[in-house]
Amino acid sequence: MNRRKKGNQILKARVKKAKAKLSPQSKPKYISKADRAKLAAESSQEAVLVSES
Repeated sequence: MNRRKKGNQILKARVKKAKAKLSPQSKPKYISKADRAKLAAESSQEAVLVSES
């Protein structure tokens, strides 16, 4: 690989990373299994409190 090609490759990779950072993320943020269980428990407690009222 010659010098010019390698330099262009590095610059293109840098631009690609910058564009990826600026573009909106389509994937939702990961929530661990333990956090999902905790959220489900909290929501079920709230549902019980609302139904008792």
